Amino acid sequence: MIIVVTGRPGVGKSTVCIKVIELLKERGLRVGGIICPEIREGGVRVGFKVLDLMSGRSGLLAHVNIPSPIMVGKYYVQLKSFEDVLIDALTSALENADVIVFDEVGPMELKSNVVLNFLSSISEINKPILLVVHWKVVNNLRDLIKVDYKVFTVTFENRMLLPNKIFNLLIGGM
Repeated sequence: MIIVVTGRPGVGKSTVCIKVIELLKERGLRVGGIICPEIREGGVRVGFKVLDLMSGRSGLLAHVNIPSPIMVGKYYVQLKSFEDVLIDALTSALENADVIVFDEVGPMELKSNVVLNFLSSISEINKPILLVVHWKVVNNLRDLIKVDYKVFTVTFENRMLLPNKIFNLLIGGM
């Protein structure tokens, strides 16, 4: 079972994802993978970190003030730091998690061959997977993932209802 959560920026995709993670953990399930929370300074978003859901280890995904050769918008993508955490997070999740979460698949993350390889081999993973996908990428997802998946578009109207719905689908797919 692969579930994709998408929606416009600021609508609550990551919040839905975090609530699903909480529900899964309350059920005693092991959740692995990554989330990429914002880094804010003085109330302004300046970047994103990557957080391994099983180990708690974190690294830098992108920052406006730390130059690198790869840019997406105003952000310099820190590919090595991102992949160092990502590889361990995915390895651990594949071996030890009941459910795999990846928040988010977006233009920055798609600069990584590790992400592209994960998505192209997703059909071989025999675990429920929750992907949060950037709205600009979701229409091209079929080119990356060659299996069926269910898409939920988060809106201000449905974002409170989606966590339970997604949780039930994920545990039903186990």
